Amino acid sequence: MGAVPVDRPVGSLRYRGGVRTAVVMPAFNEAEALPGVLAELAEAVPDHEVIVVDDGSSDDTAGVAAAAGVTCLRLPFNLGIGGALRLGFRYAADEGFDRAYQFDADGQHDPSQIATLLAGLEHADMVVGTRFGARGADDPGSGEGAYRVGRGRNLAMGLLRWLVRRATGRRFTDTSSGFRALQRPVLELFATDYPVEYMDSVEALLLAVRHGFTVIEVPVRMRERRGGRPSNRNLRLAYHFVRVLIVLTSGLGRRNRLGVAA
Repeated sequence: MGAVPVDRPVGSLRYRGGVRTAVVMPAFNEAEALPGVLAELAEAVPDHEVIVVDDGSSDDTAGVAAAAGVTCLRLPFNLGIGGALRLGFRYAADEGFDRAYQFDADGQHDPSQIATLLAGLEHADMVVGTRFGARGADDPGSGEGAYRVGRGRNLAMGLLRWLVRRATGRRFTDTSSGFRALQRPVLELFATDYPVEYMDSVEALLLAVRHGFTVIEVPVRMRERRGGRPSNRNLRLAYHFVRVLIVLTSGLGRRNRLGVAA
């Protein structure tokens, strides 16, 4: 990606012993929601290093991050969430962090759930925060208290879950969750090989499993976004959904040719 401007406050590495933890936060035009999100993180996890990746925003996302005193990596143009995450992971790996987790800049992720997510790393290399839990494995839109999605999205997510299960032999309830924690070995892998296309979360899950890492899910709560607008549009989403289906089915074909049971 070449040189990227970095705004890093003096004394930003607040490490005082123990495990160094980075928060990687991709942000595209999130100046409205970002102040509240950063304030919550500062209160909930003051010892975690927040790394905001300004993904070519046209608003004051970078200024908000700088004013909050967190590290900000600024991309000159919009790469998409996958490219922004890869840059954030590369920075965290280069700076020697022991673990990292993804956190949305729009307020959907709840800081009170971070401890639950990180606790999963005691038993795994990568932890996915599932919005559905065990109860929603086959139909995330059903059940009392379940995370609600529209019918079309529900069907699409169900197909992705089925294909990921066929391709990896593993059952995941939430293949598209962006609330994830990584141990150092996975962080190093994602620093160079993280998928940069849209629907990166699904491909990243496949990448980690295929490299032999232990990946688990833990149930977490999610919230509604607090500001800005979702980056996806229907046509773009449809295009990338078809693309990731091709990736998954081609991987399934390779898996079957190797004689691995699906």
